[in-house]
Amino acid sequence: MKTVLITGANKGIGLEMVKQHVNRGDKVIAVCRTPSKALQATDAAVVSNVDFLSEDFEKTLLNQIEQISSIPHIDKVIANAGIRDFDNYQDFDVKAIRNQFEVNTIAPLRLIKALDALLTEKTRIILISTRVASHEDNTGGGEYGYRMSKSALNMAGINLSISLRHRGIAVFMLHPGYVRTDLTLGEGLIDANLSAQNIIELSDHLTLNESGSFWHAIERIQLPW
Repeated sequence: MKTVLITGANKGIGLEMVKQHVNRGDKVIAVCRTPSKALQATDAAVVSNVDFLSEDFEKTLLNQIEQISSIPHIDKVIANAGIRDFDNYQDFDVKAIRNQFEVNTIAPLRLIKALDALLTEKTRIILISTRVASHEDNTGGGEYGYRMSKSALNMAGINLSISLRHRGIAVFMLHPGYVRTDLTLGEGLIDANLSAQNIIELSDHLTLNESGSFWHAIERIQLPW
């Protein structure tokens, strides 16, 4: 049994990852702002009222984790929470772009730093990125805030992999596939349960040797930067 912390756990891919980790016997810490009925129906330990736009979400997070018994360390962290705005060159909102950087880029970095004392050798950190963050793969443009913030997340992940490698902690950036969720307005090629299954399986098999790499979780190939 492993201890897994998952953010954005109340719906979509996050909820499916919670269910699948619980079903295989892992102890799950499910982090969200407002828990859904579906999340509350699982056996996960729910940490709620965590708003990644707040100045001190770390305090809310750690205070609740401390109340959860028998959490000596965390074996896997899945930073899944994210926001997306559909903007373009003619029409974008600067505040919305800043918010996407706060939630998609800075919050995962703050999250890992806050959990540092609970990370141990062989901890795996999974940052849920996106294929549209790839510079080389960008042929469509648009989505300025989302693309930029997730591309910056990839750089944060590379930095973390370098900073934590000597402790045996590996960091990976995973594209979950084009998934039918609220984030994609219900559009996509696969459902959240299949995406979650592939993320979990790939993250179980990646090793410290691949730390700092960017993967397509469904196709199991590395993506270009």
